[in-house]
Amino acid sequence: MSEKDYVLGTHDEELLRLGLQHRVWRPVVLDCWQRAGITIGKRILDLGAGPGYAALDLAEIVGPSGEVVALERSDKFVAAMRESFRRRGLSNAKIYQLDLMTGDLPKGNYDFSWCRWVLSFVSDQTLLIKKLGDVMPKAGISIFHEYAHYGTWRFLPPIPSQEKFRGHVIATWRESGGEPDGAADLPVLLSQNGFIIRSATPHIFCVRPTNYMWQWPVTFIEVYLPRLVEMGRIDQAFADKVRADLAGAEENRNALMITPLVVEIVAEKM
Repeated sequence: MSEKDYVLGTHDEELLRLGLQHRVWRPVVLDCWQRAGITIGKRILDLGAGPGYAALDLAEIVGPSGEVVALERSDKFVAAMRESFRRRGLSNAKIYQLDLMTGDLPKGNYDFSWCRWVLSFVSDQTLLIKKLGDVMPKAGISIFHEYAHYGTWRFLPPIPSQEKFRGHVIATWRESGGEPDGAADLPVLLSQNGFIIRSATPHIFCVRPTNYMWQWPVTFIEVYLPRLVEMGRIDQAFADKVRADLAGAEENRNALMITPLVVEIVAEKM
């Protein structure tokens, strides 16, 4: 599969956006990992690692006595991840260029697996969770952060052009074989593959333009608008309208944004 098979792209702007996204979510993620028990000496499987922002954090947490096994199919993201590990001087990671749908997950005595915003983009969730169930040992913990209801993303007061943009996002993800509400079937799939859910936590925020989290969806809009134009889904006039309306919202000190609902699921292999 080529880089173009990534519905969000793998260009430089997307790589930078993913970095900002990770920084915005980092406090939530670190709290989740700590509660789940990720600490020094643990072995972690990172599914769909992207450019490796989470993998780097995990590698630093587990230390030299632990290990991170990171799986990613994009040439560009794998190269960026390897370079980041080299610059950071970390050698406790194995990085595999691997398509989660067509490749075999490497077996290992994993303590944990980490999967964030992957189920929304794979073509067969059932296959992925089956593969995960096959490699996770008894008592291994699998952690997911996945969209549960993407349609919660909206502005207050409402911005009609943003709601149309959100509709195009959902449509293009589904046309590419993905599912925006990626967590919808996860409880059933986990049960079918020998996992029991130990905890489930919703993550949804209502933020103002001055809040750093505001930048997470805003940068996504800026990066994805050209993709929609390229796909022929929208024209430049509509893209400009979305940008202008967003700029207007950012000038309103009382504007609010409700973020897409993400569900955190921590499951144990039985």
